[in-house]
Amino acid sequence: MSDAPIVVHRPTGTGGRRVTIRAQIAGLAHSDDLIEFLRRAGMPDAWEALDGPAQVEWQGGRPHKYSAG
Repeated sequence: MSDAPIVVHRPTGTGGRRVTIRAQIAGLAHSDDLIEFLRRAGMPDAWEALDGPAQVEWQGGRPHKYSAG
């Protein structure tokens, strides 16, 4: 587990991934629409942060994959 402030949790059985920002639930992302969650949290450079392990921890699946299958 990392100290990244953004965690994209494992895909749910029905699709989508829960997103937490600084341990607060931001929502359920079904695509890279999670960028909007990050912007609302005050990260204008959200696209760059998505692939930075210091910023985002992708749990239980490949980055940018939002379905369980």
